[in-house]
Amino acid sequence: MPLNRRDFINRSAATGAGVALTGAAGAVAAAPAEAADRQPEHGHGHRPTTYSLRVLGTTDVHGHALNWDYFTNAEYDDATHNDVGMAKLATLIEAARAEKGHDRTLLVDAGDIIQGTQLSYYYARVEPITGARKGPQHPMALAMNHMRYDAAALGNHEFNYGIPLLRAFQDQCDFPLLAANAVDAKTLKPAFPPYLVKELRVPGGPDIKIGILGLTNPGIAIWDKANVQGQLAFPGLVEQASVYVPKLRSLGCDVVFCTDHSGLDGSTSYGDTVPYPENASSLVAAQVPGIDAILVGHTHVERPQTLVVNEQTGRTVVLSEPLMWGMRLSVFDIDLELEHGRWKVTSVTAGVRNANTVDEDPVVAKLVRDEHEKVVAYVNQVVGTCAEAMSAAESTYKDTPIIDFINKVQSDTVTTALAGTAYADLPVLSEASPFSRTASIPAGQVSLRDVAGLYVYENTLDAKILTGAQVKDYLEWSAGYFVQTAPDAPVDVTKITNANNTPDYSYDVLSGVSYDIDIAQPAGSRIANLTHAGAPIDPAAQFVLAVNNYRSGGGSNYPHVATAQSVWSNSDEIRNTIIAWVQAHGTIDPASFGGDEWRLTRAGAPLFG
Repeated sequence: MPLNRRDFINRSAATGAGVALTGAAGAVAAAPAEAADRQPEHGHGHRPTTYSLRVLGTTDVHGHALNWDYFTNAEYDDATHNDVGMAKLATLIEAARAEKGHDRTLLVDAGDIIQGTQLSYYYARVEPITGARKGPQHPMALAMNHMRYDAAALGNHEFNYGIPLLRAFQDQCDFPLLAANAVDAKTLKPAFPPYLVKELRVPGGPDIKIGILGLTNPGIAIWDKANVQGQLAFPGLVEQASVYVPKLRSLGCDVVFCTDHSGLDGSTSYGDTVPYPENASSLVAAQVPGIDAILVGHTHVERPQTLVVNEQTGRTVVLSEPLMWGMRLSVFDIDLELEHGRWKVTSVTAGVRNANTVDEDPVVAKLVRDEHEKVVAYVNQVVGTCAEAMSAAESTYKDTPIIDFINKVQSDTVTTALAGTAYADLPVLSEASPFSRTASIPAGQVSLRDVAGLYVYENTLDAKILTGAQVKDYLEWSAGYFVQTAPDAPVDVTKITNANNTPDYSYDVLSGVSYDIDIAQPAGSRIANLTHAGAPIDPAAQFVLAVNNYRSGGGSNYPHVATAQSVWSNSDEIRNTIIAWVQAHGTIDPASFGGDEWRLTRAGAPLFG
């Protein structure tokens, strides 16, 4: 019995083989009339000597199907009026295909597809997809199948909900999920297709073979350790590209295109916990010969075109990263010449297009409308009340009740979990970050979306033991978030944070201790007046730290915590833990957990009031 395209992809994924689609099934086929009208560059009846094709790239769409913010219950908007979502991208993609020709345009994604919004959360946890076509359909699969994606790399957030959920999503996709550096932990064989080979038909000339190599992020090994340990391993991008790029060339690929869920600059947030860099796309371009272009993901930045020269060949590799959430579309234009009977790339250029310039594609919007409306109803259900309004607007530079609330829930949860154990008498501290500066809890009725908006990541909760000295080191590391500011310098609260491009999610506030952060001092020497229970902290004393699994696994490279003894962990998302706390207690009362525990100072003088 012959295999159809979907069967071939699924069997290839199961065996870990690369996906090779050729002939009619593999061509990016135009409708017959369009194919008849479109001629090769050198005209009808002549053997073409040049040809051009286009690769469109998306990344880090993070569950955004529509231009909607489930936390504000309104259309998405930000300070620069970006728009988000697959429906917006679909309009850009259709226009870009029409310009170049559907028969010579490919569509690729660089990962982080199924996590990030309440829409994607709902179909992972509330009404999880099973993979069966008769069960719940993932809205991202519905949209991407309609948009005719050719391939997508796996992102690290694909593993947040566990491998079974990822496999169910994979089964619903009409395109392969690629990851050359996601391998079986025991056999080291590919656990997902490493690559896809597509053939474009060239009227009057030889077909053009395009190899698409997918690479994911080595940090998955620590960020989602609970989901992947003992099952999958994640070698480096350079190491695996060095294996598969020559293989693609040996298969006769005229173009090799990489889709990397990895940033550009060689940096790493997890130190040496994993022996491979987190952001390695520039290294792949520089160190692995034979690559023409790379679609970059993971870092949520806009890079229309970055050029990297390969160290061995001297050839320029073109890289592009289209921001995040469907805000941009990367467009790679690739020119080729026929040389000795083979196609050779002569030019690659890239740029990005802005989703806020177009309307949503009505077909894609309709495809996911039922799923969207179900989630809107879910997130707007009332789960409790709040005695007074709380806002995160000042939480990056002031002690605020809204962050104290997250820490209280985490401390309560760990204290309850450790009751009756050998660790029950140890003081419990908690860490929380200002994930969203726009998060707020209103006075009066509180909806699920209000609470969920406090914690926008699918992190889970761990409990680890630190000494007093290690707690101080932890706080010193966190305080590096602030820009050193002289005692007599003017203070602009918009400019004293995010030193060295440290993101808000890498800044931690600790509860259970009191401390000052003196931003007049250099990083590493800022924590003063560190006390516990009203007394200076004992460097040798032991504390239990309630900490999210990202930080616990080495995320943001905090000292001590990754190697600290673990005394408890939980598989439920912290977001759900907070929601359950509100449902159980009924009322959030800031008076019961508020009060200053930390403050910014300069040369010992409080910075604010």
